[in-house]
Amino acid sequence: MGDMKVKMRISERQGNKLLISLKEIIKPSELNYILKNLWKFRWHYIMILPGIVLLFLFAYMPIMGVQIAFKEYDLTAGIWKSPWVGLKNFYFLQDPYFWHTVKNTLAITIYRLMFGFPIPIIFALLLNEVRNEKFKKVIQTVSYLPHFVSWIVVAYILTSMLALDTGVVNFILEKLGFSQIFFLGEPKYFRAIVVISAIWKEMGWSSIIYLAALANINPELYEAALIDGAGRFARIRYITIPGIMPTVGIILILSMPGLLSAGYEQIYPLVNPANMSVSEVLDVYIIRLGLVSAQYSISAAIGLILGIVQMLLVLTVNFLIKKSGGVGLW
Repeated sequence: MGDMKVKMRISERQGNKLLISLKEIIKPSELNYILKNLWKFRWHYIMILPGIVLLFLFAYMPIMGVQIAFKEYDLTAGIWKSPWVGLKNFYFLQDPYFWHTVKNTLAITIYRLMFGFPIPIIFALLLNEVRNEKFKKVIQTVSYLPHFVSWIVVAYILTSMLALDTGVVNFILEKLGFSQIFFLGEPKYFRAIVVISAIWKEMGWSSIIYLAALANINPELYEAALIDGAGRFARIRYITIPGIMPTVGIILILSMPGLLSAGYEQIYPLVNPANMSVSEVLDVYIIRLGLVSAQYSISAAIGLILGIVQMLLVLTVNFLIKKSGGVGLW
């Protein structure tokens, strides 16, 4: 009984210390302010609650599965009971084929960043200069539609248009006196097809955020520039572009993880034995290892390394943009 009383006193003291430390961190006035805001915006929080739950379930809960990168994962034993093997699954870092897939991935994603990143900005700037509202809305609607088309459908359209003998593109080439080209079978054309199709599909949708940024620019700046005699290109250069640069910087930071992800859903439907030398990217490689070869531990190890590198890319670009005077994520 004496020992029990001593333990109870110790636990009470620890609880009191915890309460004191919490009070030091969160003052009563601040706590009241937080509770009032929680109640005031309760319906807002209720609306975003499903999104938070889904984010927790599909983004944070799976983090526990990262441990299989350091285990010899066995389906029958499960994640927790599979034996630990340390860094054995990271042997892929010495595999030339892995680095070949990295090279293919970077070739596609760098081209996509070089050409696909500025085009939505240019498109938004052009739309912003259109004065006919009806024409502007038609162009916006038409440009948004491809975003809602599945990559499987896009792949089928590309395959049909670029097919030998029956494809529209080869039919036109033949009528113009040129020989037909097996576009999806020629490695030199594959990357261009992937990049162009990605730009076509996402250009309009990606421009929405830039159009929103353009709408937030103070109209009085344009009026003052007109009074000073500034032309259209001068207004774009000195008002419009600087006005959307914070948004451009943030989108650039958020696009950095994409440098190591060419997009499985886009690439895989276009893969065939003829273009395998350039179409085998990291996304396809990981899916083949995990789902086809059932090498779950190695797939998890590759995913872990990619996640770390992507995080470092975001941190580095965020630091560089803030160092240059721009606006970062934090």
